[in-house]
Amino acid sequence: MAKQRIERLFMLAEQTFSEHPERSNRYVQLARRIGMRHNVRIPREFKRRMCKHCYSYLVPGTSARVRLRKRYVTVTCLTCNKQMRYPYP
Repeated sequence: MAKQRIERLFMLAEQTFSEHPERSNRYVQLARRIGMRHNVRIPREFKRRMCKHCYSYLVPGTSARVRLRKRYVTVTCLTCNKQMRYPYP
């Protein structure tokens, strides 16, 4: 049940980002709190859509910058300017 709520909150964050980016950031924070409270992991595809430092919702080109390096993808949050790296083969 908690996983369904997390998925729903991320869907709402995606839908409302263009009109209310601060509301979508709040949805991400709520999803994170639900996951922590019920000890449920947030799925990988949703985890990569949130900043690991300020927990804001990331949209490539709007709130995040995505760059490809030799062995990893670098995602830079434009809110807090922190970088996250994800390996790829």
